[in-house]
Amino acid sequence: MDRLARGSDGREWIIRAQMEWRQPATAKDFEHDAAANYTPGVVMAIVAGILALILFISAPERWVFPDWVPLGVLLIALFFPLRWVLRRPWTVVAETDGDPAGMYPSERWVGTVRGVFNVNGELKQIAKSIARHDLPDFEGPLHPVE
Repeated sequence: MDRLARGSDGREWIIRAQMEWRQPATAKDFEHDAAANYTPGVVMAIVAGILALILFISAPERWVFPDWVPLGVLLIALFFPLRWVLRRPWTVVAETDGDPAGMYPSERWVGTVRGVFNVNGELKQIAKSIARHDLPDFEGPLHPVE
């Protein structure tokens, strides 16, 4: 996702976002990162799938499932994987090369936004902030990088 924004000082900013499949390591999250990998989650998903399969296979023949029961089980099974995919962190970068006259330096701002729907709103907010104030908002997710 790339977006162009022009500040009132004449600089052109490129704002881009990229989805991260792994959680970015940040200083504030470092101590709480205890999970080594996804093995426990995968094992629990397999166990839950096997138990759901046993429920349907071992049901008596005269026991009739309503039509919505398999659909409900499918929705429950897909809820957490869909939530995981839709809530992935996105790395957002806003950068400029400065202006041709050399009065304003090049800048690079980097931050993380969580969620595919939130990232579009943040990109719009960053573009508006650049158009109004020539910089991304200090209160937003982006922070200057040297």
